[in-house]
Amino acid sequence: MTNTSTIARGGGRSSTPRRPNSHRPAKASGLPNWSVPYVLLIPGLLVIAALLLYPLIQVGIIAFQKVGLVQISGRKPATWVGWENFTKIFDNEIFWSALRNTVVFAVLAVTLTLVVGTAVGVLLNKLGKKMSTLVVVGIMFAWAVPPVAQGIIWKWLFDAEAGVINWALNLLPDWLSNLLFGRADWTGEPWLNEAWSIYMVLIICVVWASFPFVAVSVLAGLKGVPAELYEAARVDGSGAWRTFRQITFPLLKPVFAVLTVLSIIWDFKVFSQLYVLMGGPAVREAFNLSIYSYAEAFRPPPKMGSGAAIALVLTVILLIVTAVYVRQLVKQEEM
Repeated sequence: MTNTSTIARGGGRSSTPRRPNSHRPAKASGLPNWSVPYVLLIPGLLVIAALLLYPLIQVGIIAFQKVGLVQISGRKPATWVGWENFTKIFDNEIFWSALRNTVVFAVLAVTLTLVVGTAVGVLLNKLGKKMSTLVVVGIMFAWAVPPVAQGIIWKWLFDAEAGVINWALNLLPDWLSNLLFGRADWTGEPWLNEAWSIYMVLIICVVWASFPFVAVSVLAGLKGVPAELYEAARVDGSGAWRTFRQITFPLLKPVFAVLTVLSIIWDFKVFSQLYVLMGGPAVREAFNLSIYSYAEAFRPPPKMGSGAAIALVLTVILLIVTAVYVRQLVKQEEM
């Protein structure tokens, strides 16, 4: 009885086992806290280095070497030629024509992509949830089409003999076709034989495939804009354009900055669509820097040193354009 009462009063040992302490400090990794994020980034950086940095370094090395069929076959090692490859391409008129085509196409394509994408994004924001979802799913099909398939689709549409575009233009009344285009018969019109018409089709193709990404990005940005701002602007009698210029654009400036940089990078190095539309590097007047680099490197006789030099010039141009644009944006944000 004595032992029982003592235990009941808490004076003795309890028979209930103690729970293990769940608040023990975790075992330290032995690394400083500031270094953990950098250590976690190492696998991703290694993948980027293997897939991007190493090929870029190799292109930079080959750009200063003479690498042709003999060197590719292994019968003779590559020889250093210094700036000779760059001198040759700068003395070639095709390079300057390709550079002009690249810049003009990029300016037009980036501008139209951003304008069309922004307009569609604003429209989607005004639609109901179900209709907006339906339209987003529909336009994203165009963005999901691979670049080669994009070129094939639009090459078929503008085909001289079986193209839908020539067929549709022939359906127009003669007076309307003459008024708009100065001609009534479009049978056999070779859209893909001249540089200007090739780039017209290319711009349509690229804008058609690129604007959905811009539209969805703008729509996501607009979802974060407080509705009270638009209601206040509506009460003040602000029009659609003024509301966009004073409310939407300033608040979505970071989104537009990213979209502009990505569009510049993508459109400066367009290759697959142009290659398919031309049927290979056939029309020299329609070369851009990517096609010109490919033609120099792989068309017989292969001159991989010259092709690598053109690719390196294109990379430097992209880095400069992107750096200047980002710097201007940073300055505007600081002001």
